Amino acid sequence: MTFPNSSDLSPSSFILASIPGLEAAHLWISILLCSMYILAVTGNCVVMLIVKTEPSLHAPMYFFLCMLAAIDLSLSTSTVPRILSFYWFDTREISFGACLVQMFLIHTLSAIESTVLLAMAVDRYVAICHPLRHAAILTNTMTAKIGLVAMARGVLFFLPLPLLLLPLPFCSSRMLSHSFCLHQDVMNLACANTTPSMVYGLTAILLVMGLDAILICLSYVLILKAVLRLASWKERVKVFSTCVAHICVVLAFYVPLIGLSVVHRFGKDLAPLVHIIMGNVYILVPAVLNPIIYGVRTKEIQRRILSLIHIYDRTVQ
Repeated sequence: MTFPNSSDLSPSSFILASIPGLEAAHLWISILLCSMYILAVTGNCVVMLIVKTEPSLHAPMYFFLCMLAAIDLSLSTSTVPRILSFYWFDTREISFGACLVQMFLIHTLSAIESTVLLAMAVDRYVAICHPLRHAAILTNTMTAKIGLVAMARGVLFFLPLPLLLLPLPFCSSRMLSHSFCLHQDVMNLACANTTPSMVYGLTAILLVMGLDAILICLSYVLILKAVLRLASWKERVKVFSTCVAHICVVLAFYVPLIGLSVVHRFGKDLAPLVHIIMGNVYILVPAVLNPIIYGVRTKEIQRRILSLIHIYDRTVQ
């Protein structure tokens, strides 16, 4: 597809990136992505269903877990079906408006997830360091308010990203480096000064994801100090084991995020394959891993899943 050489104030569409040299393997790549997406949807829906139907799980930690599941479900659904249509029907173009909406959803949902992970870290800190005050501080009403604040924070910080790109003229190139739209990726195609957009984007990420990461680390430093004050190793291991699932989920979110950020900032000379793989890992890995991590580490969810499987087996028989 050819485009005019002149800049265009309102580009009609962008071109999603494909893996060069692997066109013949598109079917197999799409099957892998589709399988991961189905696994993510199934796992997160099961988590939300279990928490909703099990009264004993109506507690702040499990409500936060439901928030994570809903965010991961929304994030993967806002990107993966569009990627699959590209691989299945060769629809590589995405309209300018749809691209900006997708970009807003990706960054906003990521910010909300980061805030929820911070809230879960605070929940673990209060439960371990101030156990007598935990029930009074983190009530179900407070959990709902935290969820609303997380949503408002994500929208307020990341709504300006697409708005800053709207007035920019774009060059003849419409080729993105990912199979979906990210702010940095779209911004690099502009033919004007992008310093305000770049500075705001970096500031927003540092004030949301960066600050959250620092506060999560600080909460675990305080938790570790409290755990080390316990008398026996057995008690220390028992208490700290309640944080293992959350630590794994934090790593599943922040490691791909940091990897994708490094690729964008310093990986201009890297092969296109690296950009595409890192983008797909960032979108799909947390959504796939989070239900598995909490399903393995949380006995209450384990029991409920096994109970559902047992009921299903009896129904089939």
